[in-house]
Amino acid sequence: MGNTVEVSHVTKSFNGQFVVNDISFNIAPGEVFGLIGPNGAGKTTIIRMLLDIMRPDSGELRILGSGIDDGIKDMIGYLPEERGLYLKLTVLDSLLYLGALKNKQSKKRAMELLEGMGMLQNKDMKISELSKGMQQKIQLIAAISHDPELIILDEPFSGLDPVNMKLVKDLILELGKQGKTILISTHMMDQVERMCDRIFMIRKGSGVLYGSVNEIKSRFGKNAIQLDFEGELNSIAGVKRINLSGNYAELIFDAGADAQDILRKIVQNVKVNRFEISSPSLNEIFIQVEAGA
Repeated sequence: MGNTVEVSHVTKSFNGQFVVNDISFNIAPGEVFGLIGPNGAGKTTIIRMLLDIMRPDSGELRILGSGIDDGIKDMIGYLPEERGLYLKLTVLDSLLYLGALKNKQSKKRAMELLEGMGMLQNKDMKISELSKGMQQKIQLIAAISHDPELIILDEPFSGLDPVNMKLVKDLILELGKQGKTILISTHMMDQVERMCDRIFMIRKGSGVLYGSVNEIKSRFGKNAIQLDFEGELNSIAGVKRINLSGNYAELIFDAGADAQDILRKIVQNVKVNRFEISSPSLNEIFIQVEAGA
């Protein structure tokens, strides 16, 4: 079986400025693929070209082995970053209406998806009565209710609490196991690192990273310590950056710094529950690449 998505040497410019410049990548069936990059890098333009909202100036995009026509579009599910639901409709009526737009209206599937997302009891509520996070889940269900082969999710975790984030993550991974192809565009690097098989990072319109998460991380060497600690972690000689998240921290070494020496300094200041010398996180790699390091 061929690739679900093939992007070959695609270029797009506006007013003489390249927004996407000679981009190439592919996505295999059943793959969860991350499209990442800073704001204004060209991610949205790539998504719009995949949806045939705009056409490339040069290069080729193919989905399921074909050019992008109306038949192919019906096989794509899309969750836009800018959400939009009919606030006066009920949850179930919204899903049936949006499914009909894709020529597939299935009450049974809508009910199954609502149950899987813990929202079956909300089926008769109006969209306007739902919280932002609940509306987000309904929009995701709407994007996949017609059983598409390619699912494009733009910031799928926006507005979700940790419980609902896990529900969405589990659904995405299950869809991948079912053979659906998932393209995720998000700023949440921790979720990309946990979920995605491969990633493509775009910066200023050009591709700068492409491959499996583990392969990309290995290119940056083992220049980090992942730390679970108690106490107050202050600046440490030999550490150029500390990425803190509660009692967890990622410490990035200076070039030539000795990891064992840094660990000795750490245990003098805080209680260490767990540590691991590792490659930097995808979030740290994102920071380094964006900074041009």
